Amino acid sequence: MSSVKVQCVASEGYGIGESPVWDEKESALLCVDITGRKVCRWSAATGQVQAVAVDAPVSSVALRKSGDYVITLGTRFAALKWKEQLVTTITHVDKDKPNNRFNDGKVDPAGRYFAGTMAEEIRPAVLERHQGSLYTLFSDLSVVKHFDQVDISNGLDWSLDQKTFFYIDSLSYSVDAFDYDLQTGKIGNRRSIYKLEKEESIPDGMCIDTEGKLWVACYDGGRVIRLDPETGKRLQTVKLPVDKTTSCCFGGKDYSEMYVTSARDGMDKEWLSRQPQAGGIFKITGLGVKGVPPYPFAG
Repeated sequence: MSSVKVQCVASEGYGIGESPVWDEKESALLCVDITGRKVCRWSAATGQVQAVAVDAPVSSVALRKSGDYVITLGTRFAALKWKEQLVTTITHVDKDKPNNRFNDGKVDPAGRYFAGTMAEEIRPAVLERHQGSLYTLFSDLSVVKHFDQVDISNGLDWSLDQKTFFYIDSLSYSVDAFDYDLQTGKIGNRRSIYKLEKEESIPDGMCIDTEGKLWVACYDGGRVIRLDPETGKRLQTVKLPVDKTTSCCFGGKDYSEMYVTSARDGMDKEWLSRQPQAGGIFKITGLGVKGVPPYPFAG
C-alpha cells in the first residue's frame, strides 16, 4: 500500500470545489466551484485550468452525448456550450423554495441526470434542514422528483450490475443504497450500508471502482475512504493534506488515477496558513484499482 501517492495538481483555491468528472475526449478533469460560480476544466497535458463563469452557484457538471456539458445551476438544470461559454436553462425545480440550490449530481447508466437540492448554507454544513429533494432529468428533458426531506443531497453512483443506486444525504452521516430499475430510473427500498465514524466526519461526494467498491470523500475528514457495499466494511483510508475533501472520481488514460476536489470556504487565516492547498485539485496514484468512465447525459 505504500505506493499510494497524493499530489496537488491545481492550487486553484476554490471556495467549494465539487463534482469532478473525467472528460476522455479532452483528456481533462471537469469540476465546479460552487460559491465561485464557475465550471472548470483542468488539462492533464498542460496542467492549465480554464473556467467558464456562470450567474448562480453551480454544483455539478456532466458530459452530454450530443457534445459539451450539462450542469446544475441554482435550482436549474442547464446546458453549457464550452467554447461559446453559453448557458441555456433546461428546466427549473424547487420553485417554491427560493432559498434552495442544487448540490451534487451524476448521470446514470441509461443517460439520466440525477441531482439533489438543499437549502443555502448559513456557513459550511449549517443550514435549514429537510428542504432538499432528489430529482432526475430524463433524456426527453422531463423531471421526476424521487423524495424530499433531504438535508444536503450529495454523493451518488450505481452498482456495476446496475441494480443498486448509492446515495448520500450528508447530515445523516450514512451511505445509503436503493433498489434501482435501469429501465424506468425508479428507486426504492432505501437502507443504510455504512455509517461514518467520528473522525471520518461528513460524507460528501462518491464514486465506484471496477471491483464494485465505493470511494467516499469525507468533508472535514481530510480523506477518501473505500467501502465494501456488500459487507458495510471500510477497506482503505487515503489521507489528504487538506481537511475539506469534497468529492472524487477516477480518470486518466486508463481510469487508474483518482481525482479529489476540495474546499476552503469556512476556513480562517490560521487554518489556511496550515493548509495552503485547500480548495485545490488532488491526484491520487498507486491505488491499484481503476474506475468506471462517466456516463453522458442522453438528452
